[in-house]
Amino acid sequence: MTEKFGAKSTADEVLSGVNLKGKRFLVTGASSGIGLETARSLVSHGARVVAAVRDLAKAETATVAARDAASQGGGSLELIALDLASLQSVRASAAALLADGRPFDAIIANAGVMATPFGHTVDGFETQFGTNHLGHFDLINRIEPLLVDGGRLVVLSSQAHRVADIDLDDPNFAQQAYDPFVAYGRSKTANALFAVEFDRRHRGRGVRAASVMPGNSLTDLPRNFSQEELQGLLATVGKARADAGLAPAELKEIAQAAATSVWAAVVADKDEIGGHYLEDCAITPINDTPNPFADGVRSYALDAERAKQLWAKSDELIGAA
Repeated sequence: MTEKFGAKSTADEVLSGVNLKGKRFLVTGASSGIGLETARSLVSHGARVVAAVRDLAKAETATVAARDAASQGGGSLELIALDLASLQSVRASAAALLADGRPFDAIIANAGVMATPFGHTVDGFETQFGTNHLGHFDLINRIEPLLVDGGRLVVLSSQAHRVADIDLDDPNFAQQAYDPFVAYGRSKTANALFAVEFDRRHRGRGVRAASVMPGNSLTDLPRNFSQEELQGLLATVGKARADAGLAPAELKEIAQAAATSVWAAVVADKDEIGGHYLEDCAITPINDTPNPFADGVRSYALDAERAKQLWAKSDELIGAA
């Protein structure tokens, strides 16, 4: 990792001078926001990208600019249907990819939902845990044989992991009052722990996994908020950081928010970042300050034993679905 990138770097800056011809990537949630920019940047540098999207018709329109970038950069973009809130859809997507048989140099698990009203996936899981974690868990474990030796897995987490650790006894909020932010935080902690255990299981063949906090940006992720609610949330975060003596949180442009994903998938030394939580194109230091607005990654999101427990619970849940 000779060149230093940071919070202001864009995905294109991270990939400057990198030729990705012959490299193949899977990016989930690639029809909008950070996922779309991640895919666009990769294909513009020659990569072949499979974009996993929930709505193929909408994605055809949304990815026009990315396909143009692919044609100019020598890459390619193809779409595959994937609804992470349906294990039937997850397994159909995995089966199609396995039948195709072409390998991936990296998988970027980017898709997700945020702070949704209480609800369940079609398989009966709490919406955010089921979509953000279990859908990716099932998909990636099924297509893991397609990851090349020495490949990479990048799982998008969030600073929201600092809100809550996972709850293995009641992952679906069956015995407690539902809080959309607690549920989101738990799902993002689960994303980080999944990367930890995946990294442990597959590093023997050179595959490394890391989780990523992309940075706050105005995408359609907070679609469940009104404009007033979103502004109120940003104000609350700003006040909490100020009260704690922390610098104001800065919003990133989407191009900047995609930078750490491509850095982790392509540029960073995979053996240095494996098993870690990344932010601003760097390994994030552990900080267990009991303030959800404090910077850093909480140690519970990188706990190896907790990661094994989550893996076993996830296996149990999807096996019973």
